[in-house]
Amino acid sequence: MSAKRFIIEMGMGIDQHGQDPTVAAARAVRDAIGHNAIPGLWEVAGLSHPNEMIVQVEVAVPFPDQVREAEVLAVLPFGQKSLTVKEGGMVVAGKAIPELQDRNDDMYIANAAVTIVIPD
Repeated sequence: MSAKRFIIEMGMGIDQHGQDPTVAAARAVRDAIGHNAIPGLWEVAGLSHPNEMIVQVEVAVPFPDQVREAEVLAVLPFGQKSLTVKEGGMVVAGKAIPELQDRNDDMYIANAAVTIVIPD
């Protein structure tokens, strides 16, 4: 049997204050995985532990070179994790609030796709 995709989950994350693409990316991943249960890993795919699944994460975010990979992957509780970060998402004008350490009015929006793959 070859590795097969089991599920693809999509999410969106926003850093409204702080102008940090890592925060937006991590929130997008959390949104993607936050409302699901995957008993099919055991009942259909036959895995004995969730760390056996392969979790491939793709994130599109402004300023991808500033994303701290370990912080984004830390959102995932289980699996053999990988991350691909691409230029994308949006920068939208918000309102800077000095007490929140804003550097400017920008809000960063990220999109994420999290694919769970069942190994051979």
